[in-house]
Amino acid sequence: MSKSILELAKHLDSAAINADAVPQISIDQELSIADAYKVQVASIDQRLAREEELLGYKMGFTSKAKMEQMGVHELIWGRLTSNMELKDGDALELSKYVHPRAEPEVAFRISQDIPGALTEADIPNYVDAVCVAIEIIDSRYKNFKFSLEDVIADNCSSTGYVLGEWLTAENKFDSLSISLKVNGEAVQSGSTDDILGNPWNSFLEATRIFKREGIELKKGMVLLAGAATPAVFLKAGDEVKATCDGMGEVGLLVK
Repeated sequence: MSKSILELAKHLDSAAINADAVPQISIDQELSIADAYKVQVASIDQRLAREEELLGYKMGFTSKAKMEQMGVHELIWGRLTSNMELKDGDALELSKYVHPRAEPEVAFRISQDIPGALTEADIPNYVDAVCVAIEIIDSRYKNFKFSLEDVIADNCSSTGYVLGEWLTAENKFDSLSISLKVNGEAVQSGSTDDILGNPWNSFLEATRIFKREGIELKKGMVLLAGAATPAVFLKAGDEVKATCDGMGEVGLLVK
């Protein structure tokens, strides 16, 4: 029996609250990409009703290889809320997650409301700071298996993020090394080039997509540009740090 958008949203919200792994929702009913985003919005609305705040967005599938693998031709996106934000050096409690992983990323801070699709020349007027970041992804689906529609409905697996020190937005991000370290060892390494050729491309593409979808990027919001490397599973006792050339590092402890 098919469930409504709201029923699916409440189902995924409950799974997130209770750290429960649930079956893919696409197994029991057809779900279009448009429907999946409606589920995502309705699920986030449950959080906002609990007085969480919408603080920004994350972009996904910023690797062209990942796009081809999933059979899509543009980025996907999820939402960042206040309860998802961790501070540099905070502890991440495994009991609150199903099977969390970490990815090294770059984040942008929006300096004024963005009216629509921007060009490269517009960037200085709308982004006032950048930083290295860690995104925590944690699919609510059993065995970390999902379809495109499933992952979109599940907020694109986004469950947490940590921001490093904000720096001026003059960085061109030309082939900067970026890595994820666990207990001092670089377990994943890549380049800012791995984020859609350059993280700024992800930002500009987000403004184009959001204009089409009627999504507002407002002053003070954060935009995560997308992962520069594959994600790393987290386990108790891990000290996790993301580093990027010239941008310092940011970290968390896993308990």
